[in-house]
Amino acid sequence: MTGAQTPSSFQLAYVPGVTPAKWVRIWHERLPDVPLSLVQVAAADACGVLRDGGADAAFVRLPVDGTDLSAIPLYTETTVVVVPKDHVVAAVDEVSPAELADEIVLHPLDDTLDWERRPGQPAKDRPATTADAIELVAAGVGLLVVPQSLARLHHRKDLTYRPLTDAPQSRVALSWPQEKTTDLVEDFIGIVRGRTVNSTRGRTQAAAQQSKKARRPEGEGARRKPAGGTPAARPAGGSPRGGSGGRPGTGGKSPKGNKGSKGGKPRRRS
Repeated sequence: MTGAQTPSSFQLAYVPGVTPAKWVRIWHERLPDVPLSLVQVAAADACGVLRDGGADAAFVRLPVDGTDLSAIPLYTETTVVVVPKDHVVAAVDEVSPAELADEIVLHPLDDTLDWERRPGQPAKDRPATTADAIELVAAGVGLLVVPQSLARLHHRKDLTYRPLTDAPQSRVALSWPQEKTTDLVEDFIGIVRGRTVNSTRGRTQAAAQQSKKARRPEGEGARRKPAGGTPAARPAGGSPRGGSGGRPGTGGKSPKGNKGSKGGKPRRRS
C-alpha cells in the first residue's frame, strides 16, 4: 500500500557493519529536496525500531522476525575469526572450526551468527557486546568469530582476521513495515536495487515521466501533411498530362505517320 501523503523527510536505520554511504549519496542526488537521516541501531533492536516508527526503512541482518516486515536480501558476508597478530591462525589463509577446538572462542550477547554448534571452548563469561569481545581478544583472553564487516569495523593494529570455513554466514537485507510502503520507501528500494532514475518506482519515476511528457512535442509520432493539402494522384504511366507521353486525345498513341523527329516522309505539295 502506497502512502497517501509524501513525508518531508526519510529516516534510515542501519546495524553495525553496514555502510550505507553510497546509497545515501545517490538519494541526495535524486531527491535533494527530501532530507535523509541516518540512525545506527543494534542488530537486535532494528525490527523494533521499524515497528515503533523510528525509521522508514533499515539495513538489518536476517532473519527478520514476524510477517509484518518486508525484506529484500542484499548480500551475504564472509565469516571470519579475529585473532592477535602473533597467533598461529594468522599464519594461514583460512581456518576450519575443527582447528579451533582447543581455543577459547568468545560469544558476545549481541552475536549475529546462528550457530548449531559453536566452535572451540566457551569462555567463563559472555561479553556484553562485540566491541567488548574485541578488547578481550586483544588482551589474549580468547578468539572471536564474526561477520567480516564487524571485524573491519572494530579493526585494531594488534589484531587480524582469517576466513572461517564451514561456518554460518550473516545476510544483510533492506527491511521496512509492509503497511508503510510509501513512495519514498519505493524510491529507496529502487536506489538499493540499482534502478535508474527512469525505472525507479514511486515519486521519482512519476516526476521523471511527467518531465518527459512535458518535453514531448505536440503531435509527435503522427505523419506531417504537406502544406496545401493532399497532392493530386498522378495517373498511371507517370505523365502529368495523362497517357504515356502522346498528344492529348490520342489515347497515348502518336498520330499516324508521325514517328518522332525522324518520322515518315513529308507530304509533297501539289
